Amino acid sequence: MRVAVALTVTSGFAALSYQIVWTQQAALWLGHDTAAVLAVVAAFFAGLALGALVLGRRIERSTRPARWYVACEAAIGLWSIAIALLMPPLANALLALTGPTPTPAWQWSVAFVGTFVLLLPATAAMGATLPAMQRALAGSATVPRLLPALYAANTAGAVLGVLAAAFWLVPLLGLLQTAALCAALNGVCALAAWWLLPRHVAPTPLPLVPERSTARARLPWVLALTGLLGIGYEVVVVRVLAQVAENTVYTFAMLLAVYLVGTALGAAAYRSTAARAGNDPGDDGDDAVGRALLRWLAAACLAGTVSLWSAQQLKAWTLQTLGPSLAAALAAEAVLAVGAFLLPTLLMGALFSHLATQALRRGVDFGTALGINTLGAALAPALFGIALVATIGPKAALLVVAAGYMLLTVRSLRSPMPWAIAAGAVALAVFTPPLRFVDVPEGGRLVSWHEGAMAAVSVVEDTQGVAVLRINNRQQEGSSGTRLADARQALLPMLLHPAPQQALFLGLGTGVTASAAAEDASLRVEVAELLPEVIAASAHFRRDQQPSRLHIVAADARRFVRTTSAHYDLIVADNFHPARSGSGALYTVEHFGAVRERLAPGGMFCQWLPLHQLDLPTLASIVRSFLAVYPDGKAMLATQSLDTPVLGLVAQPGTRGFSANRVRERLAQVHVEDGPAAYGFIDELSVLGSFVAGPRALAAFAAEAPLNTDDRPVVTHRAPRITYAPDSLPRDRLLALLRTLRADPAEVLDGSGADPQSMAQLASYWRARDRFLEAGRDVQPSADVRQMLAQVREPLLEVLRISPDFRPAYDPLLQMANALARIDANAARVLLRRLIEAQPDRPEAPRALQLLGS
Repeated sequence: MRVAVALTVTSGFAALSYQIVWTQQAALWLGHDTAAVLAVVAAFFAGLALGALVLGRRIERSTRPARWYVACEAAIGLWSIAIALLMPPLANALLALTGPTPTPAWQWSVAFVGTFVLLLPATAAMGATLPAMQRALAGSATVPRLLPALYAANTAGAVLGVLAAAFWLVPLLGLLQTAALCAALNGVCALAAWWLLPRHVAPTPLPLVPERSTARARLPWVLALTGLLGIGYEVVVVRVLAQVAENTVYTFAMLLAVYLVGTALGAAAYRSTAARAGNDPGDDGDDAVGRALLRWLAAACLAGTVSLWSAQQLKAWTLQTLGPSLAAALAAEAVLAVGAFLLPTLLMGALFSHLATQALRRGVDFGTALGINTLGAALAPALFGIALVATIGPKAALLVVAAGYMLLTVRSLRSPMPWAIAAGAVALAVFTPPLRFVDVPEGGRLVSWHEGAMAAVSVVEDTQGVAVLRINNRQQEGSSGTRLADARQALLPMLLHPAPQQALFLGLGTGVTASAAAEDASLRVEVAELLPEVIAASAHFRRDQQPSRLHIVAADARRFVRTTSAHYDLIVADNFHPARSGSGALYTVEHFGAVRERLAPGGMFCQWLPLHQLDLPTLASIVRSFLAVYPDGKAMLATQSLDTPVLGLVAQPGTRGFSANRVRERLAQVHVEDGPAAYGFIDELSVLGSFVAGPRALAAFAAEAPLNTDDRPVVTHRAPRITYAPDSLPRDRLLALLRTLRADPAEVLDGSGADPQSMAQLASYWRARDRFLEAGRDVQPSADVRQMLAQVREPLLEVLRISPDFRPAYDPLLQMANALARIDANAARVLLRRLIEAQPDRPEAPRALQLLGS
């Protein structure tokens, strides 16, 4: 028995490690972590069901079940290695089959069916391992003790596999080597089973049961529906908690681990009960124990649902108690999972153990019972995760789960418990708000809410009318207050390219960036946005003056660039949050290479990066990955913001630099509604002055960083750390980066019009910008113009002495002088004279001084 437990723990460890690996691999072609989780979970359970149903009966009749177990473990390991090696071409084939802009029905069909077929040989073999182990030990333990023990051991191994793969193996080894390690564990299990398990087992006749046994006829339905409801509950709860937890790769691992811990403890508790009773505790004709477990499980699901409304407060309390740290943040997510999962999953584990032992007593072999249960589980991701959540909402979907468990027990209405549970469900349905979490500021309002198959998207407006777009209440996609910064992310690459005609934007967000580009009549803009709900919500922010030039498609960015045949003069990628929703895969070497294939001759690619959501080591990995595809890549800043700095990596294969003369011409050619000057682009210096580094400086900065690849998802596993527990402010990271990087005008300019004087002028502009940002680090905003002036006057005048062309230092001082003129005309005159000394060629200060009278 101890050998069997050790083998089952090891096999469970490998199985769930594979699930973590396969989920991340599937996300590379499905485009979103939620889609990958749903597809892999469905494929996983469908394969388990098929293996248990098809092979289970043969195993049950076999006198040499150990050979079946050995063959299954070997098949799992071999096919898992094959998947790991063949994943790139197989993923490309599935991408091609899906197409660049599939309908939702076709996309989900390919996702579920393609993943199922891809994983089937391994998952089918997994489904047969427990029946083979149970059959091999059939003569060494009583039925009530054997099945719960094996189920608990297998699930305990699964818990260890989930945590080890997510937190240690994949970050350390990568996906391929993790799969290879798990395949080696399968090999160890096969060899150990060959030598240690009994070679021969005597045939064990199944107990005789009446041909028309009602309990036997009803049992398959109970097994299937409990599998469906159990995984349905998991899928919906994970979806709800995505609005409270940080929604990273670690979040899913933590939630899944708690779910598995509960089922393992429930199975172990059932085994202990059976051992104390000396026989099956539910061995009565009408299965009163089964009905009691189902009723308590319905009540537990209602209790778990109730806990979700307090999830935000529970998370805040945990963080306040433990203090700010990565461990505390992960503990807070574990606490959320315990509140929602622990009690229901304890009963789920006990219930399955009970039903499995009842099945054997009623003439149903274990493989068939397991297969029917997992077949129901395989339907849950599509039914609950896609259909019910998007149509009736998470709250109603969870009430459906509780009602489903209750309906399985309704044989008599004389017991008070069903009535009490039904009353509780009705009360939740009528008197509680929807299970949606939206941070609405005091006095603000919820403008819109879209619940989709993969995410919930909201638009919230504050008292000043500033609207914010959020995904799952966690990931801010921009706001109406950042229109200038968002538009600059379109205009900067547009001004750097000599004559773009076709542009592709990867990611829509609020739509301000793409729609700003579409205002130029010479440019046709296409946008690939994964979530239809984001497309709908963006209408609140966009100014679609020329919708014929702006074409938005609901498509995954990775899939789109790999499957479209179009080529673009300009490709601009949004600043995706690197820790969430599979976005780390949009910063890999492979994705950057696919983007390069979509560039037309002379085309330009610009990848924006949210430095306020990135630590510098993670940024270095992205930079090195970018340079691996674009060796002449350069870096620039979208704005002068210290709180939300956005860094852009830009490359134009085949060219070495940018022409100042051509940028000057583009400023006159680009026609957007308010003109480039409204966004701070006055002259070529204001455009070229955005650069912070050339290829040599970037290469030196990223030299020691690991590449971020599809197989080694460094960003996916490293970026969450600063999301969970920020160790520095965005402004500190920006200033540290600027001190590290040194831009060389010779690397940025192509030599056309780049005489020594203009190169020196550009270098001075960059030094002034860096000093401007340094000066702003410790400024405390104040409504009192005198207090503000006392903080910034000398630093800004110093900036102007470095470069008289640096307007971001001139304009604030001019505005303060005009404000000061209303309360202290003499102080205003002094400031204006100093401005004139610093920038004698600018007309604004002399004009203001003249109006004041000198």
